Amino acid sequence: MEQDQIAARIVADTQDAVIYADRSGTVQMWNKGAERIFGWRETEAIGENLDMIIPEKHRRAHRRGWSRVMDTGLTRYGADPLAVPGLRKDGSIVSLEFSITLLKDADGAIEGVAAILRDVTKRWNRERALHKRVEELEAAR
Repeated sequence: MEQDQIAARIVADTQDAVIYADRSGTVQMWNKGAERIFGWRETEAIGENLDMIIPEKHRRAHRRGWSRVMDTGLTRYGADPLAVPGLRKDGSIVSLEFSITLLKDADGAIEGVAAILRDVTKRWNRERALHKRVEELEAAR
């Protein structure tokens, strides 16, 4: 099997969401992990705006940040994962960690953004419960 074929299979089948959006924020790639995490099938997601996975109250900030990255080519989100809420098809919120990669053409112009996202909802819930329990124990002293 060729390396390109191996890479394509890894991206297609990984449990993490792998999403690619063009400069306008239109989804161009949506893998099985994205289907699992967000609930939209690939055929539903392709051609839609990224707003579909961003909770309403965060969309304005996301659009500002997106525009800034498209204009400058600079992002503060790279190697270190960022924790954000995401919106599922059913309207529920999911806790996510993600990293992004800017894809550029031969001249260095940004063509779009690839993101790898992981559902960390269970971990966030466990951490919140643990923090709450610690606070309760400290208050009981």
